[in-house]
Amino acid sequence: MPQRRARSGGPLALFVTLRALALAVAALTTAAALATLAALPAAAQAKLPAPPKLSAPAAAVFEVSSGQPLYGVDAGDRRLIASTTKIMTALVAVEKLPLGRVCTAPAYAATPAETQIGLRQGERMSVRDLLRALMLPSANDAAATLAVCAAGSRGAFIDLMNAKARELRLADTHFATPVGLDSPANYSTAADLARLGIALRQKPFLARTVDLRSAVLRTGAFPRTVVNRNGLVQSVPWVDGVKTGHTNAAGYLLVASSTRDGLSFVAAVMGTPSESARDADALALLRWAYATHRIATPVKSGAVFARAKLKYRPEDKIDLVATRSVRELVRRDQRVVVAVRAPDELQGPLPRNAVVGSLTVRAGGRIVARVPLVTRTAVPEVGILERAGDAVARPGSLIAIVVIVGGAAALLLRRRHGTRRRRGRADMEAA
Repeated sequence: MPQRRARSGGPLALFVTLRALALAVAALTTAAALATLAALPAAAQAKLPAPPKLSAPAAAVFEVSSGQPLYGVDAGDRRLIASTTKIMTALVAVEKLPLGRVCTAPAYAATPAETQIGLRQGERMSVRDLLRALMLPSANDAAATLAVCAAGSRGAFIDLMNAKARELRLADTHFATPVGLDSPANYSTAADLARLGIALRQKPFLARTVDLRSAVLRTGAFPRTVVNRNGLVQSVPWVDGVKTGHTNAAGYLLVASSTRDGLSFVAAVMGTPSESARDADALALLRWAYATHRIATPVKSGAVFARAKLKYRPEDKIDLVATRSVRELVRRDQRVVVAVRAPDELQGPLPRNAVVGSLTVRAGGRIVARVPLVTRTAVPEVGILERAGDAVARPGSLIAIVVIVGGAAALLLRRRHGTRRRRGRADMEAA
């Protein structure tokens, strides 16, 4: 008996086609569920530079947005801090006093070596101008005026400074003066000074002030022009603060901040032998930070990381999106990987933003973030008729139906044949 060819479009051909399609979809959804995003910067091919050699006996550099320390030299050693004290003076004053408030200068007995703007007792100047005088030329009489204006007395203001240090968790910092003259009880560390610089940058007026090369003070008895003593602000465009300091006992200090290529760092150097050494050390730390670190953004809020089929309606796809962005400081030689965990099929009803999966972000092998994956749109419920149609369309279902129908037909034929035989016998017996 000759073999019959399967007709094009028949049950066998349909089964093969549907099976191939199912395998292809399964492969795609498996790939989506296990997908990874890897970003390896070109700079990773080259060896990153070592931290710079410094003349400073104590130093530290931090990234601003994360507050993460990157490198330090005896960064936890307590040392005299000279006029970098005024960073805390400015922080407390700007929190306690409106910028437009006018303060009256108290009597201030300065030594000949102290920096001043020449405020006379009883002279009136705005908080805005006093802060500029405090942070740019480092005027001690401006510090004394702000202290009395904000707290009523020098002692009460120092209490506020130490309370703020505790609030900022500067465990190795203590203040005994709003000015910064040497005192065994007025100390900090390179790490704490860097953190203090980061805190100052969060105050918009102070951040703008420390980035000025000069300013004109228009309140007071007469206009005054003041110049920023931070030489790096004067000469390096991307350096934008923060404060210098110097006494014979403390040496030369600098808290320097910078912003470039979307990254901000703060470096603190303490006890250098000269202004030039101080500036060179701070600049070297900032340059090293930019050369060795970058910001990676492997996940953006709302980005699609997977697509799931709608159960019983596989031609419909549901986008699965990240709930938040991930912005992480990483070394330039670190690989950033995003692993996606997501279902290949969803059954409704589910609301919009239903959590159905997750992202795991790793940098240099360590987990830095986990982000939920949610449905971008609501997942509808598929009706019973569509479910039945989907069941019929499945290859296994088609074979089962053919077997059932064939079996039923054979049974029916057998029953009819049996009935005819019984009727024939009855008719013969009756005859």
